[in-house]
Amino acid sequence: MKTFYCCLSLLLIYGICHNSLAKELPTEEELELKQHPRLVSSRDFVALDEELETRFWHDKAQSILADKLSHHKALNENRAKNIILFLGDGMSVHTIAATRAHLGDSNKQVYFEKFPYVGLSKTYAIDERTPDSASTATAYLSGVKGNYGTIGVNAEVPRRDCLAATNTSTHTQSIAQWAQEAGKWAGLVTTARVTHASPAGVYAHTAERDWEDDQTIEKHGCSAELNTDIARQLVEGSVGKDLRVILGGGRAKFRDQTKHDEEGIFGERSDGRDLIEDWKNDKTERGQRGEYVWSLKGLSQLDLSKTDYLLGLFDASHCPYHGDRQRSHLEYAEPSLSDMTEAALKVLSRNEEGYFLFVESGRIDMAHHATLAHKALEDTQEFARAIELARDLTNEEDTLIVVTSDHSHTMSINGYPYRRQNIYETAPNLADDELPFTILSYANGPGFGQTYNEQIGRLDLSHVNTENVDFEFQATVPLSSETHGGEDVAVFASGPKEHLFSGNYEQSTIPALMAHAANIGPFAEDKLQK
Repeated sequence: MKTFYCCLSLLLIYGICHNSLAKELPTEEELELKQHPRLVSSRDFVALDEELETRFWHDKAQSILADKLSHHKALNENRAKNIILFLGDGMSVHTIAATRAHLGDSNKQVYFEKFPYVGLSKTYAIDERTPDSASTATAYLSGVKGNYGTIGVNAEVPRRDCLAATNTSTHTQSIAQWAQEAGKWAGLVTTARVTHASPAGVYAHTAERDWEDDQTIEKHGCSAELNTDIARQLVEGSVGKDLRVILGGGRAKFRDQTKHDEEGIFGERSDGRDLIEDWKNDKTERGQRGEYVWSLKGLSQLDLSKTDYLLGLFDASHCPYHGDRQRSHLEYAEPSLSDMTEAALKVLSRNEEGYFLFVESGRIDMAHHATLAHKALEDTQEFARAIELARDLTNEEDTLIVVTSDHSHTMSINGYPYRRQNIYETAPNLADDELPFTILSYANGPGFGQTYNEQIGRLDLSHVNTENVDFEFQATVPLSSETHGGEDVAVFASGPKEHLFSGNYEQSTIPALMAHAANIGPFAEDKLQK
């Protein structure tokens, strides 16, 4: 009898579980509907007549094919007299795709997407799968992968080691140095501080990216005498002091904390020095005309045809977001990335031997960290405008332009937005909890505050203005700062040897390809391993 009841119990349990599983498992049709929902068409969407016809798409493919075949038949094998490396900090492939929508439609092209050759680079650091802007700068500027947080040194140097980077055998050489040694001029432009991780890769060697001034080194328990801070390396270092153009932000890193700058903001150094004055004195002692400016007015009044060296520091810290610059009417006070790029080219193009120029849009990354997607895309749009200006001012026959990113971010385009729906809105399909969610969202970051509340659960964004430029886009995991992503980033090339940049390769290959195109440094023709 006991056995009978045991068997009966098991059958009942099996029946309950079987019925439960049967209810939970959707049919193929239900599954298909969930994965590919049939949404109600947007009343705002009107199809372009030509896109309805087969011929339109075949003609478009014919045009693209013809363009590719013409490039293949006539490869640009010229030697690059000039090299310009444009770096969109944190500009993931998702960022580029979202910028198309920001421009009005998914069929738009961000300017540099028109470049004939595209590749992918692997961004990992030696000790981290997801890298930072310091280790990646070492890779794409000097051709060596280092540890997370270090700049211009190989992986023998651990981050924040007080002594390792003082050994010059660990120092890497940047393509700016290779260019200088070949008689070319070199310069840098950034919307970040000129001592920040990415531009520092042009000229600095340090175990810690945060060592932009002397007091930070001491704060970390290391010697500012043994370790030269990044600002000093820019003014005194062999590569830094010979940079013909330095434009960006970061005045506070160059002046003592007892001294204020042109806008009344005190410096951050503790050694009593004014490195801007030191920079000016160095150029005078060398019999060169060195010009320092701190505003757009000052820059616009310069005679760049007679300027040998140009230092422009337009903010105490980072330059403003491009959109904020316009909204706050700072366009009359501080130059845009395009303004700085044009000024740099006017100076550098005077050298008959050519030049290397590094241009960074540094605040794409910072906007993503804050989950401010709107500002990230505005800065990407301005980044593309600067690239277009540079291509217009130069010749494809002798000037190689490479556009890439250092790393990605966790922003994605999700849901099923209509073709030309505003990218900053919520998706047309609701979530399973019947609440809306943003088309752009992050895997983590401060935007979690727009996603979930402990008292009420997931937040209803039905009456929230997600198009506000200061709206923090939704994030799955709460973090005060959103993280980088670890996937590959795109590389676009136009000019001499542009075809070398196709395929998938290590990020550290990029400076090798650029140097080979210009026949400089360790990757010049006569130094190739054959």
